[in-house]
Amino acid sequence: MIETGIPKLDEFLGGGIPKGKSLVYYIQPGVEGEVFGLQTIYNSLKKGDTGVFVVSSTIPDIIKGQFRDFGWDISKFKDKFFFVDAYDSLIGAPSNEKYVVPNPDNIEAFSKIIISAIKELPPSTIVFGSLSTIIDLCGEKETMQAVMTWNKMAKIYDHVLVYNFTAWPYSEESLKAIKEDMFNAVISVGGIAERVIFGQYFGILKADWTTEIKKSMLFRVLRPGGIKLYIPKILVTGPFDSGKSTFVHALSTRAISVDRLGTTIALDHGHVDYKGFSADIFGTPGQERFDPIIKLLSGESMGVFLIVDSTNPTDFIRAKQMLEITKSYGLPFVIIANKQDLPGALTPEEIREQFDLSHDVPIVPVIAKDKKGVYEAFEVLIDKITGGL
Repeated sequence: MIETGIPKLDEFLGGGIPKGKSLVYYIQPGVEGEVFGLQTIYNSLKKGDTGVFVVSSTIPDIIKGQFRDFGWDISKFKDKFFFVDAYDSLIGAPSNEKYVVPNPDNIEAFSKIIISAIKELPPSTIVFGSLSTIIDLCGEKETMQAVMTWNKMAKIYDHVLVYNFTAWPYSEESLKAIKEDMFNAVISVGGIAERVIFGQYFGILKADWTTEIKKSMLFRVLRPGGIKLYIPKILVTGPFDSGKSTFVHALSTRAISVDRLGTTIALDHGHVDYKGFSADIFGTPGQERFDPIIKLLSGESMGVFLIVDSTNPTDFIRAKQMLEITKSYGLPFVIIANKQDLPGALTPEEIREQFDLSHDVPIVPVIAKDKKGVYEAFEVLIDKITGGL
């Protein structure tokens, strides 16, 4: 299996892409999707595999610069990483690459070089930087026929073929063939806009080697860093002095709080980078007069941490009220049983009984001031959020 290195995608694909298979990233116009092919081949190189990148829309040096922008050093793979240069000839420029397409607007010339690379190289990950550009240069039907030939040859020689394809308004016949017939796997990469949240997502439309389909994830592209799974907003709420600000700061790679005399009077804001996820978290003040803020943020959030002081059950009534506000929006939530190191702290099961909660509601024991349990809690909430996407 060839892993893409894209968080969650390999899990959805059952471990990655089997050798001999083909995959297309079906990218909505206007979405930053070309990085999917770049990240896939870079991860393959890191694992010790041979990689080939087919350049058809710009010079190879620009592509090499894009790898650098993402913080990916490809110089150490020079003996195992090759470019098929299908651009320099188009503009009459010389090329220093191993494989050069002399007439990039002629599909037969193009195909001759691709098949030569397939036959000469050991089992490799071959990424086409822009299938759309090849179609524009060589024609829809001609390119479709060539791609099917390349895919058959790759199966014979045990290569993995990966294509970036931007779904410009080609013929319905071509778009249908790409989405349904030509490739073993199709990953949709698109954009969404809902209320104040704008995001990009990827989702599996098809993968003939796994039953894990119809899954999708929000993502953002970072430089350096590449593709990170993105959770636009997570709410942290709970009664006064339960430890919300401490939790936000413990979980965050960077965070700020607006305090007055040691009490949060506005919002805590933190940002989390953990295990390929990028998330923004917002903590609310605990006093009742700030409940409108909870309602506002709940309507824009994707999940909730409810922080309770395990040593202070008298505040559980207030915590239940706050939980009901967020539950009215149908949000996934996790209860944080904070201050587990203090005398008299109730166990998660005792807190469950006090709240009269079912056993499928996660209650995570935490010592926020020592950062104990905070990342475990984050993983639990992320699993609940992504399970519903």
